[in-house]
Amino acid sequence: MVIVLGVLCALLVGIIVLFARDRSRLQAQLADTQHHVTQLESDLDAALRPPPPSTSAERTVRRVLRTASRVRVHGISGLIQSTIEDLQSWASDDARADILNMAASDGTVTLFFSDIEDSTPLNDRLGDAAWVKVLAAHDRVLRTRIEQYRGQVVKTAGDGYMVTFRDAEAACRAALAIQRDLPRDATLRRFGGIHIRIGIHTGQVVALDGDYFGRNVAMAARVADLAKGGETLASDAVREALDDDAALELEELEAVQLKGLTGEHVIWRILPKAA
Repeated sequence: MVIVLGVLCALLVGIIVLFARDRSRLQAQLADTQHHVTQLESDLDAALRPPPPSTSAERTVRRVLRTASRVRVHGISGLIQSTIEDLQSWASDDARADILNMAASDGTVTLFFSDIEDSTPLNDRLGDAAWVKVLAAHDRVLRTRIEQYRGQVVKTAGDGYMVTFRDAEAACRAALAIQRDLPRDATLRRFGGIHIRIGIHTGQVVALDGDYFGRNVAMAARVADLAKGGETLASDAVREALDDDAALELEELEAVQLKGLTGEHVIWRILPKAA
C-alpha cells in the first residue's frame, strides 16, 4: 500500500512538473506571438500611412488603403451596419439603397448647404421680374459645378440648395468654383451681383422619400448659417475626410456652439490652394 501511494505521489509530482514546464513554454509562446502581432500591426499601420501621393492614381490607392484601415479598426459592421442597419427603423429598403448610391466607401456622405445672403431685401430691391433672372443665373452656375464634381441635388427651396457628394474634396472644390464663378456671370453682374453662403459637413445620414435626415444634416445646415456671403465653411469632420494633398486650404476658426447641437464645434474656412 505504501509502495502504491509512493508511486502515485511520484506520478503526481511528475505531472505537476510537466504542467509547470508546459505552462512556462505556452506563456513564452504567447509572449512571442503577441510580439509578432504588435510588429505586424505596426508594419500595417506604416503601410496604411504612405507619403502624400503625387498622382491621381496614387490618390485613388491611398483612399482604398484609408478605407481598409477603417475596416481594420471598426470592422465592416462598424462602417456599414451603423449607416444602414442601425437606421432601418427610419429608412425603407429603397431609402437605404439611396444612401449606398451616394455614400463613400466608409458609409458617409458629404452634405453641402447654400443660400443667397440677404435674398429677401435683394428680391424687394430688384423686383420679381429681375429676381427670377437672378435665380436662373444662380441656379445655372450652381448646377454646372455640382454636376462637374458629381454631386446630387437633394432639394431646393427658393435660393437654397441641399446637395450631397460622395467625396469631401469634391464638395469643397465645387463650392470654391461656385464662389469664383458667381461674380463672373454676366447676368448677375448686370443686377449688381449676389453673395452666397455655403456650409459643408461629412457624416452618416438617413434617407427617406428622396430626402435626407438626421443629426448630420442639421450640422451641415448650422455650419452654413455661420457663413457670410462669399464664404464657404466646413466642419471638423470635413477636415478629417480630406487627403493631406487636397487642392484647397483650410483656415481654422474659433470653436463655436451650434443651435440644437451639444458641445463646441471647430469650424474651418475653405480657401483656394495658394499658388
